[in-house]
Amino acid sequence: MSINRRHFLQGTLAVAALTNAGCAAQMGSSSSYLTPILKPELNNTVFHWIDIALQQTRDQRIAPPRAAYNFALATTAGFLAANGVKRQYGERFGVGSAPAGVDPEIAYGIAFAKAAAEAFQQPFVFEQSVFLKQFSDGHAKTVSIAWGEAVARHIIQQRTDDGSEPSESNFYFDRYQRRDDVLRWSPTGPFYSAKPGPAFSSYARPLFPGHGAIKPWTMSSGKQFRAPDFYDPASPEFAKEFHLVKHIGGKDSKHRTSDQEEIALFWEDGPWGLTPPGHYLLVAIQVLQNRKLSFIELARTFALLGMVQGDASISAWDSKYAHDVLRPETAIRDRAAKFQNSDPRVQASSKWQSFIPTPEFPSYTSGHSTFGAAAAKLIALVYGRDRVSFSHESPDQVIWPQIKNKRRHWTSLSKCAEENGMSRIYGGVHWMMDHKHGMKAGENIAKQAFYHTFPKRAG
Repeated sequence: MSINRRHFLQGTLAVAALTNAGCAAQMGSSSSYLTPILKPELNNTVFHWIDIALQQTRDQRIAPPRAAYNFALATTAGFLAANGVKRQYGERFGVGSAPAGVDPEIAYGIAFAKAAAEAFQQPFVFEQSVFLKQFSDGHAKTVSIAWGEAVARHIIQQRTDDGSEPSESNFYFDRYQRRDDVLRWSPTGPFYSAKPGPAFSSYARPLFPGHGAIKPWTMSSGKQFRAPDFYDPASPEFAKEFHLVKHIGGKDSKHRTSDQEEIALFWEDGPWGLTPPGHYLLVAIQVLQNRKLSFIELARTFALLGMVQGDASISAWDSKYAHDVLRPETAIRDRAAKFQNSDPRVQASSKWQSFIPTPEFPSYTSGHSTFGAAAAKLIALVYGRDRVSFSHESPDQVIWPQIKNKRRHWTSLSKCAEENGMSRIYGGVHWMMDHKHGMKAGENIAKQAFYHTFPKRAG
């Protein structure tokens, strides 16, 4: 069955017109992430619910690692509910077969909504009402709703003790030992904000130190793809890294090109937007909309995307707190003299500021690079090739007015991911080593997930 519900948009918009505003916007609205990138006739149940999750992420200002967890929970529940009807793919969650008469799309929507309600702490009552209005009342609708709810409860129960609750707090909980040398991370200073862009609290506590210890979705453990040790700060390799980011990533850099500046702002993606993992869900919708995937194939694809983004967040945050490496702004402003590096380029600059705000957690590895590489590789595996030409404007232009109406173009998914990761170098908030090892981990996560998660059943 090719997923092409031509009346989906008409039905949801008609119901939405009868209800109060203030909940998730429908496609066609400027508040919907689908409006600029999706052909209206190709909207469907999977894309519809992902858009709702993206909007909720933006509206609640959810941080990237937690957003990735939420996407994983909701997309996985939705797929498993639908797959219980179709039985096309194997799964290790023990969901089993759906009762007779269940509509897989109703089951998907309800399971997604119930899991998302748990993840976002938002009931989505309005959204479920709008969604269900397009289906005729009767026994099939009733059993489909019940099945979707049952699957969501099953997945939520399995994740109850997965370590995600402590990860919501910005305290260490002794999950990772702090390093005791000159590379140790310390909080960001009070001067890091951007006008009119976002700002971070002065000397904020580190973001989610426990997130790397969450039970993974597809990895064997959070440290499966942990990055190797960071450079010795006295080494020539570190001197090269120090010089590069100081040279190109400073607020007043004369060496960063206008295109590199645009890239840094385009991919900043937060903290008031759909986040880096959400941005790549949107990329997947844009790229895959014409591939004529069946409903269950599309549900599986976005479950895998949600899971690899969830695991990318776990992997990156594991490396961040296992290595506990300082950000460039701390190194350049305060620590340079303590590195005992003989290279004359390693000198302090007390007034140096990063071009974009420096996040309030350790540097190594880059979450952006891990998210981007994981998603790009998975999309390429589903699509069948890496070389895909596409373009779009920033999904959240309100954050950085400088990029309003600026469109970026890519000729491959890997180039898109590389640009996303390099944006953090141009912005002055990451070391090149953060980017390289984040990309490597992301690609490994995606390949493992694609080949070993939800295998197609024989026959």
